[in-house]
Amino acid sequence: MTLLVLGLAVPAVDKVHTESDLAGALLALVPSFVTYTMSFLTAGIFWVGHQTQISQLQSSDRNLAWIYLVFLLFVTLLPFSTQLLARFIELRVALLVYWLNIALLGLALYASANYALRMHFFRGTDEEQRMIVKLLRRRIYVAQALYAAATVLCVFSTYLSIGLIVLVQLNYVIAPPIPILRRL
Repeated sequence: MTLLVLGLAVPAVDKVHTESDLAGALLALVPSFVTYTMSFLTAGIFWVGHQTQISQLQSSDRNLAWIYLVFLLFVTLLPFSTQLLARFIELRVALLVYWLNIALLGLALYASANYALRMHFFRGTDEEQRMIVKLLRRRIYVAQALYAAATVLCVFSTYLSIGLIVLVQLNYVIAPPIPILRRL
């Protein structure tokens, strides 16, 4: 997550000679700040989802570790998709690449939950394990559907899409944890 900040470049000294030059250079960084914040929220949301999943495991294996490493691969792509969107904030392709990154993160979490269920790695009875995965899947489905719907709106405006993605993210930031997972 800390690598995302590298996309926020301090204005060049040779381009800034006055207070207004600096203010203008900082204003030009607004798209980078917006996409940085979006990506930080994205990484945080997926981190929490990943941690929620891991907290329910009673065991693991090498294959699950590799699925989590694929998840990490998609996390490490966030700085790239963030920079692309910041530099080309009005272009749909940049937004689609950013959304694809989010979709791949969701797919990796989904795959890890399904694999862990199939291998009986979650705590609890078979029924409790199925309930855990059902709840995790539902969060993934809803989040991915909301991200996709927000992204589709880029046919009208990438700014509209970005605004809705931020709202989806804020919803997941303030959403309460899944209550049943605390009891198991």
